[in-house]
Amino acid sequence: MRRGEPVPPPVGGALWTLAGDVRALLMLPAALTLQVAHPAVGAGVDDHSVFRTDPWGRGERSLLSLQLWIYGGEAAAEEGRRLRALHKDIQGTDTRGRRYHALTPANYAWVHATGFPVYHHGLRYLFRPLTDAQERQLYAEWLQVGRVLGIHDRDMPQTIEEFWPYYRRVLDEELEATAVVRELVATDVPVPAPDRGPLPVRLVLKALWPLLRRPFLRARAFLTVGLMPPDARAALGLEWTEDQERRLRRFARVARTVVPVLPERLRYLPLARRARRAARVSAAAARCGR
Repeated sequence: MRRGEPVPPPVGGALWTLAGDVRALLMLPAALTLQVAHPAVGAGVDDHSVFRTDPWGRGERSLLSLQLWIYGGEAAAEEGRRLRALHKDIQGTDTRGRRYHALTPANYAWVHATGFPVYHHGLRYLFRPLTDAQERQLYAEWLQVGRVLGIHDRDMPQTIEEFWPYYRRVLDEELEATAVVRELVATDVPVPAPDRGPLPVRLVLKALWPLLRRPFLRARAFLTVGLMPPDARAALGLEWTEDQERRLRRFARVARTVVPVLPERLRYLPLARRARRAARVSAAAARCGR
């Protein structure tokens, strides 16, 4: 790493284990929806994003970016600089008539901050609840990722004790069910057929998409609302019933049982697999060199 550059979270740490696991994918829609519930962030996505016209491409790029923050090594800081450059011209007026800029510290920090409460909530279902020590470790590593993204320590709460009051204040004072939030939990919006993956799979999905689109949207809405922290869900006025909660718990039990016994090539995303393999090779070489 260059001298003075922020470093990604440590090999073998909390995020190293969690972020590349396929179950983490299920939590991403909740985090994205919580991000765009902030009027400035929602307006920026509404005005400047291609999430409507190229949802699969945008999702693929966002996922690769997130993986680089954790598993990218020297590429992590470069990705952080790329993201800041990408957002430097994103500005406009939000739903409350206020001027916004994507890199305003409060806006940029909120986008990053949302990942922590979503992880904190979602892990209870899909992995296991965090102990106090694990919660503190996860938050410390989340701050580390923030530094990779160019977020200054002064713009993010530096302890768990400071984070939760900050989070609840944003819920109470800032968040709303923006147009983008409503779109992300809708079950009747137009979404193009998936255009990523092997050609035969894409062709089959395209042919079947008129039948699959509505079930896909229902599943997306179910996981988005269910894996969003209850206080955030309430702040946005998103309905969640006891029956839905029981269904989510049944689904989560299956995920907790099945995913850990999958082979690594199925359990972890590609960049995470390569990083984990490289770490094992490096550790083995170090042992041999002793």
